[in-house]
Amino acid sequence: MPPKSTPEILAFRRRLMRWFRRTGRDLPWRRTRDPYAVLVSEVMLQQTQVVRVTEYYSRFLARFPSLEALALARPAEVRRSWAGLGYYRRAANLHRMARLVVREHAGQVPLDPSVLVTLPGIGRYTAGAVASFAYEQRVAAVDTNVGRVIRRAFLTPPGAWPARARPGAASTEQETWALAERLVPRAGNAAWTFNQAIMELGALVCTARVARCEICPVRPVCQTGRRLPPIPGPDRSPRPPFAAPAPARRAR
Repeated sequence: MPPKSTPEILAFRRRLMRWFRRTGRDLPWRRTRDPYAVLVSEVMLQQTQVVRVTEYYSRFLARFPSLEALALARPAEVRRSWAGLGYYRRAANLHRMARLVVREHAGQVPLDPSVLVTLPGIGRYTAGAVASFAYEQRVAAVDTNVGRVIRRAFLTPPGAWPARARPGAASTEQETWALAERLVPRAGNAAWTFNQAIMELGALVCTARVARCEICPVRPVCQTGRRLPPIPGPDRSPRPPFAAPAPARRAR
């Protein structure tokens, strides 16, 4: 049983998920729960920008529509389909993974992160992402973007200035993962939404170069955002009551 959520965590979740449901990008891998398709997207997204992956994702799945089809392919054929995406070791690992899953898991991508992490090229983040995005499991998935958001929102050292002090840099990876596990909602569908949302925030708003706190949906419950100067808004200061102009004096 995960630790009980604090009011701060609940407010963070609520604000973040409401923002994502309203503004989240319509990415092709977000429209499926097929474990194989999710796995392909996560391997492609390793060290590669979303815009590049969208060019290759559908084409690769059209060529290899199932885990079995990928497992039966020749290595050279897989490499050709990956050509231009870079980091070709990912393609080799994905191919090896497909063959291993067909041989040892009856062609079913495992749903347990502790089993997923034993597959070629799968680390802790990718295992969590596949378990969450394919099987809607309540599991954390901490990539670079998610880790940055969590450190800035909850683990920023007191007095640190976000643009210069690299907020939360002193916090350990273990602390970040532990807090990520507390942040994920208990319900599977909500866990899917939350994990997608916090990745989206780190990719588009709470970026490495610029923390765009002025448009951040979780700023009121973020340790970094609360220390920034208030955002200028419309002038709401009281205005003097309207006074009719004095009538013009008649010349004498």
